Amino acid sequence: MHKVSETELRMLKVLWDGGGQTARQIAEALYSEGSDGEVGTAEIGTVHSLLGRLEKKKLVRRSRRTHPHRFSAKVTMEDVAGGELEAMAGKLSEGSMAPFVMHLISNGKFTEAEADEIRDMLKNYKPSSE
Repeated sequence: MHKVSETELRMLKVLWDGGGQTARQIAEALYSEGSDGEVGTAEIGTVHSLLGRLEKKKLVRRSRRTHPHRFSAKVTMEDVAGGELEAMAGKLSEGSMAPFVMHLISNGKFTEAEADEIRDMLKNYKPSSE
């Protein structure tokens, strides 16, 4: 998976929260906080540029069936989080996820429901032979 910048991640979060949206709707979600709620052509242009980058990275899809075009995320939050974790594990622990999982568990970072889900996953876990 391609590296995702902070700004691209903010845009993906808007798409995850709202589904298929126009560039204007995305710009309003990103830029209207703290203003009068209106966004201008500069903000919409910035959104179009970012959407183009995300399309090239195959992280966003454009629906050309409507005008204006609608955009939606092609990847899930879990996909992006997994890619970021794998990159970090590669840098810090020769690809091992164990230090991350151990840290999260030892610091109580999971809800009871999440812990139950992890337990169920571990029961069925079979290490890859890589």
